[in-house]
Amino acid sequence: MLNIKCAGSLIEEGDLSQFRELYGQNSELLRQQAIRYTKTLARFKEIFGDKEVSIFSSPGRTEIGGNHTDHNHGRVLAGAVNLDNIAVASKNNTNVVRIESSGYQTFEVDLEHLIPNESEFLTSNALVRGINARLNELGYQIGGFDAVIDGCVPKGSGLSSSASFEVLIGVIISHLFNEGTLDPVLNARIGQYAENVFFGKPCGLMDQVACSVGGLVTIDFADVKNPIVKKVDFDFISTGFSLVITDTRGDHTNLNDEYAVLPKEMKEVAAYLGCNVLRETTLKKVMDIAPSIRQKVGDRAILRAIHFECENDRVEDEVNALEKNDFKKFLQLVIDSGHSSYMYNQNVYISSNIREQAVSLGLAYSEIVLKDAGAWRVHGGGFAGTIQAFVPEKLLEKYTTTLNDLFGAGSCHPLSIRQKGAVKLDF
Repeated sequence: MLNIKCAGSLIEEGDLSQFRELYGQNSELLRQQAIRYTKTLARFKEIFGDKEVSIFSSPGRTEIGGNHTDHNHGRVLAGAVNLDNIAVASKNNTNVVRIESSGYQTFEVDLEHLIPNESEFLTSNALVRGINARLNELGYQIGGFDAVIDGCVPKGSGLSSSASFEVLIGVIISHLFNEGTLDPVLNARIGQYAENVFFGKPCGLMDQVACSVGGLVTIDFADVKNPIVKKVDFDFISTGFSLVITDTRGDHTNLNDEYAVLPKEMKEVAAYLGCNVLRETTLKKVMDIAPSIRQKVGDRAILRAIHFECENDRVEDEVNALEKNDFKKFLQLVIDSGHSSYMYNQNVYISSNIREQAVSLGLAYSEIVLKDAGAWRVHGGGFAGTIQAFVPEKLLEKYTTTLNDLFGAGSCHPLSIRQKGAVKLDF
């Protein structure tokens, strides 16, 4: 730990080597981050007083491969990005967690009560309570602390601001009370548990793992209770590309049924093959049975099953391409993934509302600007929301200007892959 004055001095004096690992080499961006951290330290002092503090950072994440594969026990490829949540935190020697977060109401969580409470569902209180409850069950030390959090992972951007927050809380408790011994994958699991049980929202594990582990990471969910997590050794910075996430600003209202029916249709096809999920079968078996089940499950369900089988294999191909440093092949596989989501998985627009196709339009513009030079695909759940593109430096300004003109200023977020996950900074 260090006192606030010391921390502020180190940042102001330009000790930015850790910042470069988190945010890249851009000098203006590093200057902005130094200002951001200094303001967060000052805010902590204003609210909680002049104490010994620790500083933490947790990234957002992006799905790169494996669109709608995890819910049928498939493979995914994801990456941590250089937009993050940061926290200044200190023990308060009570049994109460007190958190002030920019843009949100300050809240407290009494750790005397570590059971789910339906009245807290869908709140940050529930996540903090659930994370502490699970850590306590597993034998880790917990305790009260004060924290000021500044979030730069936009909500609704598809970059998993909630998962970033969850593993940030986990890493704070790990370092304040457990000497930093919490394993990153276990931190991710605890965040998922809190979201499922205390927050009241079913979710997979991809988001939390990508935020907690950092870098590029592939996850195999064949055994969902014990997924295989592997960090992919690839230097994204050296490619000269930016990872651009664009918010098409479509309306997410009333999409729950669309999201729910997608895995349901995949599993209906699997059931006719005597399986629980599509990971237990093959593309050939799906195609062989298709003629006899078309009238029973519908053609879209079969198309979505075909998407799953091909996309699941594609993730493995993407990882192999990156590990062989074949970025050109990787880009083509990203394009193939996007085409499969569009044509087979059909999660790019809602068939009942064909007038609104923001994601489709964004992908069309992306192809026109990036054809033969980059890659583009739908990002995350689909139907509305975000698209993803890998953009070479020479086209970055043209691409972002084009998409910002289409969807509005600030729609585009040029990012990079961040190698570090949720961490304590050692100033």
